[in-house]
Amino acid sequence: MSEAFLLGNGVLVAGFSPKCAVQPQVIPDGAVVWRGERILAVGPEAELRRAYPDARFLDAHGGLILPGLINLHHHFYAALARGLDPGAPLTNFAEILDRLWWRLDRALNVETVRISAQLSAADCIRWGCTTVFDHHASPSCLAGSLDVIADVVNASGLSAVLCYEVTDRNGHEQARAGMEENLRFIQEHASDPRIRGVVGLHASFTLRDTTLAEVAERRPPRAGCHIHVAEDLLDVEASRRAFGLGPVERLERFGLLDEHCLLAHGIHLQPDNYRSIASHDAVLVHNPESNANNGVGHLDAANAAKLGCTVGLGTDGMSSSMLRALRAAFFAHRACHAGEPAAALPALLFNNVRVARRFFDEPLLGELAPGAPADVIVLDSAPPTPITAENLLSHLVYGASEAPVRHTVARGRVLLENFCHTTLDVTEIAARARELTPGLWQHFAAMKSGTNYLGQ
Repeated sequence: MSEAFLLGNGVLVAGFSPKCAVQPQVIPDGAVVWRGERILAVGPEAELRRAYPDARFLDAHGGLILPGLINLHHHFYAALARGLDPGAPLTNFAEILDRLWWRLDRALNVETVRISAQLSAADCIRWGCTTVFDHHASPSCLAGSLDVIADVVNASGLSAVLCYEVTDRNGHEQARAGMEENLRFIQEHASDPRIRGVVGLHASFTLRDTTLAEVAERRPPRAGCHIHVAEDLLDVEASRRAFGLGPVERLERFGLLDEHCLLAHGIHLQPDNYRSIASHDAVLVHNPESNANNGVGHLDAANAAKLGCTVGLGTDGMSSSMLRALRAAFFAHRACHAGEPAAALPALLFNNVRVARRFFDEPLLGELAPGAPADVIVLDSAPPTPITAENLLSHLVYGASEAPVRHTVARGRVLLENFCHTTLDVTEIAARARELTPGLWQHFAAMKSGTNYLGQ
């Protein structure tokens, strides 16, 4: 029988919803015990020490013990873009895509896909993210690219939902190749407990009707789609010019808008679009840091929630820190709704949990409760004032979001112990990345911009 672990000497928060299975939700001198991949018990540390005297002890040093965090929208391959000079001004969103990201993804090879995934996985672990939804593109090494990323995720100990970006911007044959990569991966990982697949779609304005129709026809039941929607007005206006419909209407037309559909951004939508998203129980993913960086506006998460949308949270490749993204979402809300309660924001982290449960068939994922997957983190932030379920958001935004993560445990495996990685050699990975980056950047510089998209 595997060794039992007891993590204690901290303030335990059992979940991000007041309706979590463990009551009380906040245990001041709390602890969690697990063996293998599952949690055995949650409660006061003194009681659990008596019940499990032989368990290996992990010390939280007074910090916050939380469920592992979940990121609903990431781009692992952005890891090697740090410091990259596009060689030309980026004055609008079309230029950001055309002169930076679409050149970078075409410049990737198998080695740089792998090292990007390793860098991002290490960052996820460092910031307490144990489950991540990644959206990948590498047209020059398309076939098998999801396997490369999955191998990294497996080795790191994380859980992930992966997809390849289907787009017609590089021609319809490449769109079909991207579709095949998704469908193969989805089938091969249909029952994998830690890695699943969905169909990745770039954005409406780079997808032909024939491509969306084929995706709708061929995707397996409950497979879901992961797509960028209305990140910039470009997506809305170009889609209408080319197809006579906006992005949400097109997804609805082809039957792709459902409870397994993830719509990243959703900034430039109309109230009826939000109502359609809500009626299909699809998920809107807020990416506040990326939106600010690209100057595309920001999602009014409070308004979308009022119209019935499930609003989750992602980082869009900007970082892997979910609590920093939460803090950015909070201040974006305050900047536009001064004095109004941030009613939708406490739900962001729990909505991520709810969505991840759909994809992994794990009803207790994202909660510290007996029988749940043992995804546990410790923030090195001892609460200086009383913490409750009602004021948890305040503690996270104004204090804990700036704290380093001491321990990260994913499916019972200790991935970060006392700030040190146990599954990845981050020094070696960074050194290898520095070796590969000059060649990648040289290849990037040789790539021409001016890729066509639909609806120009």
